[in-house]
Order: sequence, then structure tokens, then C-alpha cells
Amino acid sequence: MSTKSKTLRQLEKLIDGPLTISEIFLATRKSKELSQSEMAKLLGTTKQNICNIEKRRTFLSPELAAKYAKKLNESEKQFIRISLQDLLIRHNLHYEVHLEAA
Repeated sequence: MSTKSKTLRQLEKLIDGPLTISEIFLATRKSKELSQSEMAKLLGTTKQNICNIEKRRTFLSPELAAKYAKKLNESEKQFIRISLQDLLIRHNLHYEVHLEAA
């Protein structure tokens, strides 16, 4: 059984590859109809940081991904998995991340 949701698999099919944390972050913000400033206030960060995450200039660590997922009422597991997957992609390592609770 896949740990990816049907929605994530469909999105990956649309963009022809694995999703990055930047894409998930942007999609989450837009689906909640938040401006970058509103998202920054909600997450306790700056608008510039939100912009940098969405433009892939700043990487979201698994720790920050978990923190932000909680504040956004999103899947902590998925945000962590995608942030780890993104790290592997950035380093051209061809592996797929699967998470299990410890």
C-alpha cells in the first residue's frame, strides 16, 4: 500500500515528477486563500521567507516542515516525507522516502 495520497499521486502525474516541498507549500497557501503576508503571520515567519520557500531558494527542514504542517492543519507525515524527498532530489539521489512512526 502506498503512503502517498491519491491527490499527491495525481499532482505528481500532472507535473511529471515528484512534488517538492516548495510546490506543496505554495499549493497549500493558495488552497487556503492566504497571501504570503498572511501565511507568514500564521507561521510566525516573514513574507520574504515564505517567498524564498516557494521559489526554492530556502529549503524546509523536516523539523520546520512538521512545525508548519501542524500550524496549517495539514499532514505532518506528508510534509516531512516531501521535505526529505526534496532533499534527495536536490542532491540527485534516486531514492523514494517512506515514513513509519517510531
